Amino acid sequence: MGISKDELEFNINEDYMRLKISALQRELDQISLGGGKKRIDKLHEKGKMTARERIDTLLDKETPRFEVGALAGYGMYEEHGGCPSGGVVIVIGYVSGKQCIVVANDATVKAGAWFPITGKKNLRAQEIAMENNLPIIYLVDSAGVYLPMQDEIFPDKEHFGRIFRNNAIMSSRGIVQIAAIMGSCVAGGAYLPIMSDESLIVNKTGSIFLAGSYLVKAAIGETIDNETLGGATTHTEISGVCDYKSENDEECLMTIRDIMDQIGSFEKAGFDRKEAVLPKKDSKEIYGILPKDRAKPYNMRDILKTMVDDSKLTEYKADYGKTLICAYARIDGWSVGIVANNRDITKTKKGEMQFGGVIYSDSADKAARFIMNCNQKNIPLIFFQDVSGFMVGSKSEHGGIIKDGAKMVNAMANSVVPKFTVIVGNSYGAGNYAMCGKAYDPRLIVAWPTSELAVMSGASAAKTLLQIEVSTMKARGEEITPEREKELYDTIKSRYDEQISPYYAAARLWTDAIIDPAKTREILSLGIEMANHKKAERAYNVGVIQT
Repeated sequence: MGISKDELEFNINEDYMRLKISALQRELDQISLGGGKKRIDKLHEKGKMTARERIDTLLDKETPRFEVGALAGYGMYEEHGGCPSGGVVIVIGYVSGKQCIVVANDATVKAGAWFPITGKKNLRAQEIAMENNLPIIYLVDSAGVYLPMQDEIFPDKEHFGRIFRNNAIMSSRGIVQIAAIMGSCVAGGAYLPIMSDESLIVNKTGSIFLAGSYLVKAAIGETIDNETLGGATTHTEISGVCDYKSENDEECLMTIRDIMDQIGSFEKAGFDRKEAVLPKKDSKEIYGILPKDRAKPYNMRDILKTMVDDSKLTEYKADYGKTLICAYARIDGWSVGIVANNRDITKTKKGEMQFGGVIYSDSADKAARFIMNCNQKNIPLIFFQDVSGFMVGSKSEHGGIIKDGAKMVNAMANSVVPKFTVIVGNSYGAGNYAMCGKAYDPRLIVAWPTSELAVMSGASAAKTLLQIEVSTMKARGEEITPEREKELYDTIKSRYDEQISPYYAAARLWTDAIIDPAKTREILSLGIEMANHKKAERAYNVGVIQT
């Protein structure tokens, strides 16, 4: 027997996805080298580990982990030599059995100096810690602010100084902070470890001071070397600034493990978890289910069944508002509420066609009610995005699409249970907002290699911008040939396509990571466990909603 049309389509989709994942892995492998092999070798010659080696040594072996912002800075700052991974490595993992977030400066990238994206990434780590009452460990090895770009990192609200403000806020909330000075720690950056609960310093390689020896000489005329000024012996025996002195990186990291081992338990959020049951469908079936052609319809339920326990979904209002799937399920034993765009073309009871990936009034109304129910029941929410936006046109406007869309956004934005977002395909326009885009505080937001984030698709945007461009040129009396029009269109679309790429979004931390779709279940489980560390700080209240 020959291969069927469906099998052929599945194989084409699978090959396409595997190529996307392979390309992603090549980029991540290159990024993991930081500033390059020569700089890594120089670190090793000084007896120091790299940022990633330190994290690997610190974390418990063979336990789940998730790297946040590995693609931060991707394709940015080329005129400055680039900034792989934003010059800092951030991983959510386990230390001595305690879940925590680790932040490690990469000294192979401009000596660990802070670029604007470095600041943004560090703030994201602190945000995760504060949202989830998660202990945070800083492995400090940084030359401080990257001076050629100081105006973009130093004075504003979400710049460098916000880090220390967050140190103080976390301390007041009882969030554990541990800092290890494993290299340079200078100027304003010196406050970060000392505003932490406990600080460690590595002998001979770690140093901390407000001004180094050269600046001290220039400012007050004192001649002194950096080790005497702010080395491990000075700060553990004379100033008392640091709490522990370690002879090398490994001893320092083992001491952190000992400290973490002593931490007591805290009140949890109480999310329900049972013994996990594997999905009936293999997670890698996703590769063949998701169409290579993003215009083709597919049933999102087939994807969800590859990641939920026992492949079981309990659908809410299954026959109403069919372009959004709202369902209760379990992921790795955790009870979850799922809101997912369905890309199937469906019919209403009145026989009207509804296009997949579009949010209609009935689906928005359904989602709002479902989100409220999940908050009532203390069930975390997961949003799976493949959305083109809300339905437009006179019929939708007269039917109150704005009112129903606002209802959904209100219910979602005010949610007190944690939200997680997975961008599967399209994430366009107001659909991105309603389906818990970055602006709506998902605890984690991840994207598949097939995702696109933009106001609209590349083709639609290019056509719109082309019309404006052609109209302007004609107003100037210029003649536009079909060839010239196509050239303009291709130029505009190429530029726009670059901006809607998942790499462009991940570089700017609009998403926390681009992930292999087959790992979605594992990452969501880790995220819910993280969120379970913190109870909601207020009761659920949506305020004023028009009905």
